[in-house]
Amino acid sequence: MLDLKAIRQDPDKFRQGVKRKKYDPALIDQLLEADEAWRSALTEVERLKSVRNKASEAIAMKKKQGQDASAEIAEMKSVSEKIKELDERVRQLDEQVHEMLLGLPNIPHESVPDGDDENDNVTIKHWGDKPQFSFEPKPHWELAQDLDIVDFERAVKITGSRFVLYKGLGAKLERALANFMLDYQIEKNGYVEMFPQFIANDTSLIGTGNLPKFGDEMFKLEGLPYYLIPTAEIPLTNYYRDEILDASQLPVKFAGYSSCFRSEAGSAGKDTRGLIRLHQFQKVELVKLVTPESSYDELNSLVEDAEDILQALELPYRVIECCTGDQGVKASKQYDLEVWLPAAGRYREISSCSNFEAYQARRANLRFRRDETSKPEFVHTLNGSGLAIGRTVAAILENGQQADGSIKLPKALVPYMGVETITRRA
Repeated sequence: MLDLKAIRQDPDKFRQGVKRKKYDPALIDQLLEADEAWRSALTEVERLKSVRNKASEAIAMKKKQGQDASAEIAEMKSVSEKIKELDERVRQLDEQVHEMLLGLPNIPHESVPDGDDENDNVTIKHWGDKPQFSFEPKPHWELAQDLDIVDFERAVKITGSRFVLYKGLGAKLERALANFMLDYQIEKNGYVEMFPQFIANDTSLIGTGNLPKFGDEMFKLEGLPYYLIPTAEIPLTNYYRDEILDASQLPVKFAGYSSCFRSEAGSAGKDTRGLIRLHQFQKVELVKLVTPESSYDELNSLVEDAEDILQALELPYRVIECCTGDQGVKASKQYDLEVWLPAAGRYREISSCSNFEAYQARRANLRFRRDETSKPEFVHTLNGSGLAIGRTVAAILENGQQADGSIKLPKALVPYMGVETITRRA
């Protein structure tokens, strides 16, 4: 959520900011209009309450002196009714302003390149050599089915489309990747391991910015204010919601493994085969809570932490700086990591690393205090995938495929898997 005081002080900055995010700058004017109406109503109701308080004292004095105060009492009855009406209007306008703030995107950092969509993103780094094959590389779903390590058909029977069952070494690969990613971030990059719940309430989802805008992209529990989490970002970011941290506790660095549930609304016809776009998938999420002055250095290190996994798994990838038109609504600055998939002949997103500055913290009332005498400030929040496991499985299968249909595993996974290659078992 944006800072209303800052919007009042420099509306042009925010008009330009939301415009860069492809939102109508008139939203800022509409917000300020509602805010002015709220402040005007609040001023009037406070004035009338002051009048009523003074009149009450005068009425009490008249009664004490045995004088008739019926006219003043009648007048104050009318004032009290007006106060009641204004109190309700103040409440309604306050809700309106809050809802309008919740609907505004974060404004992009000045360094973010302008652009309309993913075609305007800027590639800033390539890593690794793309594998060369003496045969036509197969897509990961064919490899997985040939090796009998996934079952799409029975997953559809059990639940529906866009679900998958892992089996045998496929199930072990999922588990091995989760353990490897967590061990790496905890032991080498200093994250605290978290295993969060997979259900969050609406307050938590408002805190991270998933509600109200993205309600149709999540699975809601019928009749309850609960949702299946689309990412561990929600419980991890909300862990300290409504609390004031000490500066000595920062940075907070969480690495959380969870299932993620997404309705994929509006994605009909996209990636209908394979492991790229599922309703349920597993992911290791990295979340940071940091001081404002350190947040962009922390963003750079967050990207490096996600890159560490791809490099350890020997997967070629590139790093993209997202333009204003392709940035997430919540992000102030965002980098995407895209892994190479040989069968498709293209890079696909496997991690998105973002700095939200105080956008989430303001919604979640997540603050810190520099010392005993200082006022609380909002932390800056960051998160990134470290990594999406299903997409990592797809990349390992496609990049490690051999002419005989087996999969050569990255050396880093061999201790976790107990084998160097995946072959079809009789």
